[in-house]
Amino acid sequence: MSTGSSSAPPQRPLRVVLFPWLAFGHLLPHLELAERLASRGHRVTLVSTAGNVARLPPPRPAARVDLVSLPLPRVDGLPDGAESTNSIPHDKHALLFRAFDGLAAPFAEFLHAACADERRRPDWLVVDVFHHWAAAAAAEHKVPLAVYLPSAAALARDPAAAVPRYESERGKAQYGSDHGGMSIFQRFFFVLERCTLAAMRSCVEWEPEFFPQVAPRFRKPVVPLGLLPPSPDGGGRGVNGGEDDATASWLDAQPAGSVLYVALGSEAPLPVEQVHELALGLELAGTRFLWALRKPSGAVAAADGGGELLPPGFQERTRGRGLVAMGWVPQVSILGHGAVGGFLTHCGQSSFVEGLLFGRPLVLLPIFGDQGSNARLLEKKKVGLQVARDEDDGSFDRHGVAKAVRAVMADEETRGVYVANAVEAQKIVADMELHERYIDEFVEELRLHAADGNSTTSTVSAQAEA
Repeated sequence: MSTGSSSAPPQRPLRVVLFPWLAFGHLLPHLELAERLASRGHRVTLVSTAGNVARLPPPRPAARVDLVSLPLPRVDGLPDGAESTNSIPHDKHALLFRAFDGLAAPFAEFLHAACADERRRPDWLVVDVFHHWAAAAAAEHKVPLAVYLPSAAALARDPAAAVPRYESERGKAQYGSDHGGMSIFQRFFFVLERCTLAAMRSCVEWEPEFFPQVAPRFRKPVVPLGLLPPSPDGGGRGVNGGEDDATASWLDAQPAGSVLYVALGSEAPLPVEQVHELALGLELAGTRFLWALRKPSGAVAAADGGGELLPPGFQERTRGRGLVAMGWVPQVSILGHGAVGGFLTHCGQSSFVEGLLFGRPLVLLPIFGDQGSNARLLEKKKVGLQVARDEDDGSFDRHGVAKAVRAVMADEETRGVYVANAVEAQKIVADMELHERYIDEFVEELRLHAADGNSTTSTVSAQAEA
């Protein structure tokens, strides 16, 4: 890092293109990273499809990010307008991958045009692990490539981890099966082989056991991004009206720390029967709850908005102590509300980061992907408790839900342990100075590696960008 000599010429802003996978669990962290880079004066472009770009939250006024929309090709069997994983059931993901691979040509055209103009030429391309054709295009145009990785726990070896049979079998099916002509494993190693470095949404403070393992295992530099926690006040983003006003009013009427917030993300593929067991478990636990409920996998959307989504009579029996909110809710605002005392989560990285940002203890209900390894990490930190599952098929029942909820929310002894550890974890997650420092160091790593390779970002003066 520079010693700051006053005679050194100013460094021009970096030009960085980010292209996340077509899932909001990927799009939103990439947007968070894009805005943090842009707030430092760098010129950042986020690429996705038109439908996804339109659904991104309003940009923060202080960070200008250029949004580029590419046309998603039509694929037989993929519903019209389905451009992200939360628009389709899990069994149609292979079709989305096929459409996604159809973005190779328009992305190659975009990158060719950008590289033809030295004033627009990207210094870096940052992609998820699925973009094998974007990695090839970057190599063709000699643009350094960084691959985005979510966490170390999913990639490091943990001999002590007891991975349930259902999770292991689902993982083999998910990562080893055909997804548009290539498996996810094949995509991952193709991109990894061609990247200059990996950028990981983690840090050694959060994963001291696992983070140091990743670079030697994959023989690539791994640069921490920190946890990219959102600002506790929402960071100046606009919010929707209506539903969020109703949830805020309901929370205002509840005792401090009494409400369990329940949310399984935008695309957790729970069948209706499991949604019913979750509901009956919340009823059996007897605690107050606010449930942000999305339409379950396999449910029929009834015209009256109810139908089979919830067990018969559930809302009537829990009226007064429970609220079910259908559709979008302001999750960060809810988790920061004084009435909320815990969070039942699917263990997606953004969700548990948001929960621990406010020191909320967790009820852990991982469903797919890296959520299982996230849950084991969180349970190891004793910030929460997993719902008991069937070893063979991963199902859970109302009694397992109720037991975990009571341990985190009601039992004085066990709750005290989870709260204390969640508050301890909060010291890392909410340390904004730490995470901002990691972004600064990431920028320095980009300059360093680009200067060693195909770019002149460290020596071109800022005036050249005028």
